[in-house]
Amino acid sequence: MGRATVADIKGRDFSELDKEAKENTENTNKGSNTNKNRNTTTSDSRGRKNRRRQKKTMVVHPVQRLFDACKDVFAHAGTGFVPPPDKIEQLSALLDDIKPVDVGLSPRMSFFSPQAARRAPTITYLHIHECEKFSMGIFCLPPSGVLPLHNHPGMTVFSKLLFGTMHIKSYDWVVGAPSNASAVAEPSQTAQCSEVRLAKVKVDSNLTAPCKTSILYPADGGNMHCFTAVTACAVLDVLGPPYSDAEGRHCTYYLAYPFTKFSGDEQVSIPDEEKDNYAWLQERDKPEDLVVKGALYTGPVIREN
Repeated sequence: MGRATVADIKGRDFSELDKEAKENTENTNKGSNTNKNRNTTTSDSRGRKNRRRQKKTMVVHPVQRLFDACKDVFAHAGTGFVPPPDKIEQLSALLDDIKPVDVGLSPRMSFFSPQAARRAPTITYLHIHECEKFSMGIFCLPPSGVLPLHNHPGMTVFSKLLFGTMHIKSYDWVVGAPSNASAVAEPSQTAQCSEVRLAKVKVDSNLTAPCKTSILYPADGGNMHCFTAVTACAVLDVLGPPYSDAEGRHCTYYLAYPFTKFSGDEQVSIPDEEKDNYAWLQERDKPEDLVVKGALYTGPVIREN
């Protein structure tokens, strides 16, 4: 998943990728506006008639409707914010209706092509919008692409699978469970803190588009998740609020270990038949083979005013 947007999850800081993509988008829009101005009719009366005609026939694009709804839903968003049920239903319904063509995507685009097996596939992030209250962007995964297990601290996240099949495995912390400070994984993978915490599996299944929008919350819904592309796929993410180091919403990666791996399992009473539904999670450094690059979003331009 200062500004560590979704690009912070997965390679170079997403803030950098977002800025690059946003600058490219703005430059493209400026060029487009310049060309439009050159071709504008000099007839005031014709211009007025055209504007009246446009107002009568103008249709609001699905991405614009989503942006407008996000501005309303996340107007007062901060760390730990959860929209009321009717607003969650509103955003979910809008996302459910969005199709790849609505955001300028096609499975035939180059960043969905299979890549060399000798390295982890490169993931592409398309920046749509980001402000202090929410962000919108698309992750494009080629076959076997992986977004490693990571968290979304104090955030509500809507994820819409636009096309393809993706495996999702997500977890929530077990409140009140003891930690296990003696657990140590591979030194090259773990962060400075080696403590592990108990988490419960929320989702462990494949999703195939078209499907309903997935939602995770600050404390439940599978706040920590891993995405693995079974086929080429694209995910439209809405984060409210977005990642922010300054506000304590830093993206953290984790390793997951079976419940029975560490001695801490003796301190927790869980029936044997349910132990597969639990795991010990340990903070890790950003995976070295994780590569996420920013690319230009080519879908409909959002009007922010």
